[in-house]
Amino acid sequence: MKPRSAKNKGKKLQNLVVKMVLDKFPDLTSRDVTSTIMGESGKDVKLSEAAFKKFPYDTECKSLAKFAIYTHYEQRGEPDGERLLVIRGNHKKALAVISLEHFMELIGK
Repeated sequence: MKPRSAKNKGKKLQNLVVKMVLDKFPDLTSRDVTSTIMGESGKDVKLSEAAFKKFPYDTECKSLAKFAIYTHYEQRGEPDGERLLVIRGNHKKALAVISLEHFMELIGK
């Protein structure tokens, strides 16, 4: 994949997250939640102070063709409830992996 195509994929994912946050919190505006410029260091989604009070997450977006994590996330076939994958690397914090849609449901409650 060409570098420009890879950046476009990443930007598309950042824009999806921005849109979902703005949809979840209609009192926020596009000035409160923005996607960073590709290549800019730091968080991928910039938040105003008001936005951070509602959505207190430092968001990093990665859009790649394949993550090994999907193999584990989808390992059980059709779930009875929401999928949850818990992973931990050596000497790292345990992480919970859930779908973005489910995450947005949780923060909206």
